[in-house]
Amino acid sequence: MPPQGIEAARRVGVPVLVSALTVVEAVYGKTDEARLHWVLSRLQVQDVTQADSLTAVQLLSDAVGLHGHEYAIDALVAAMALRSPAPVLVLTSDRDDWSELCGEVPVSRRNARTR
Repeated sequence: MPPQGIEAARRVGVPVLVSALTVVEAVYGKTDEARLHWVLSRLQVQDVTQADSLTAVQLLSDAVGLHGHEYAIDALVAAMALRSPAPVLVLTSDRDDWSELCGEVPVSRRNARTR
């Protein structure tokens, strides 16, 4: 989500949640650390719980053709979305995977950057 989207959500009282795993997945060598900390200060970074892990395992076992480390973070984020109060908007680059993981329960939309 672009910073202006985060600020717009905050202005109307909509919490913007992100998995701690997503932070790790999204950061790469050219990431500006000061900007990362600024963006994270505007988000609610969510820890992954044991219950999330077990839900992710179940989602992966129910999904056709999704397994292994390639889908682990998506499954954990899906589990976290499913435990969040509705409505939930998930920004993802893997929309097809999300349909496999949890159908249309969380609404998924491609991220404006690359997703």
